[in-house]
Amino acid sequence: MYKALFLSPMIPSFHIGETSDFFKSILGFSSVIHTDAYAVYQKDNLTIHLLRAGENIGEMEFYLEVDNVDALWTAIKDKINHLKVKEPFDRDYGMREMHIVIPKTNTLLFIGQAIKS
Repeated sequence: MYKALFLSPMIPSFHIGETSDFFKSILGFSSVIHTDAYAVYQKDNLTIHLLRAGENIGEMEFYLEVDNVDALWTAIKDKINHLKVKEPFDRDYGMREMHIVIPKTNTLLFIGQAIKS
């Protein structure tokens, strides 16, 4: 149905610049994307996502990168229709994503695939 490629934590930050500096200067991660509200850093085959902390600071988020988000959606959509979901859509930063709130948690799962140009 699909191949899981990466699972990345999404860390809420009250100051993305300072949090980014920690991952760059202390842990040796390099920038993939960096804006005032969102950043992605990479080291070896691992990535972390930083997002601006807000109203739901207690939420945990993960980003699961897959090889075929649409095939996965087709396979699971009837099984998750009772959950809070956002079906696949394209993001301006080059990913096709769907979002699922994991049952009985305060956790949001982003599932995405790089859009091939």
